[in-house]
Amino acid sequence: MHITLESDYAVRIIYCLAQNPLRMDAKKISDETGVTLRFSLKILRKLVSGGLVQSYKGTKGGYELAKPPKDISLADVIQTVEGKFALSRCVSEEEYQCSRGSGNCADCRFHQVYADISQMVQQRLKQVRFSDFLEEEKANPQK
Repeated sequence: MHITLESDYAVRIIYCLAQNPLRMDAKKISDETGVTLRFSLKILRKLVSGGLVQSYKGTKGGYELAKPPKDISLADVIQTVEGKFALSRCVSEEEYQCSRGSGNCADCRFHQVYADISQMVQQRLKQVRFSDFLEEEKANPQK
């Protein structure tokens, strides 16, 4: 199991903006993160729409974080790009039709385990803030 490439790139973009307190243009973000310009722009639109990034137009335009890094978690970024994390579709999709045919996920032996694991992962993702990465970088600059 892994997060999508889009979420991975969104995390890189937020981290890049967290490291650079000045406004950055999309090309510079693309260059620094290794994400293509086209994909960076697509992700930046989602991050702006989700309230994590602010965009500015014009010659002094660009992008910057809409909140301090301490107020942005991994969960915020992943949820903005792909929705709430869930281990299984039966936990995340309301219209999901279980192949077991019971019609009620609560009767499934696996549903509660998947729901519990999903909740644990979601909680951990909420605990990790981008300020944590910046503090770690200051403590270990060679990494």
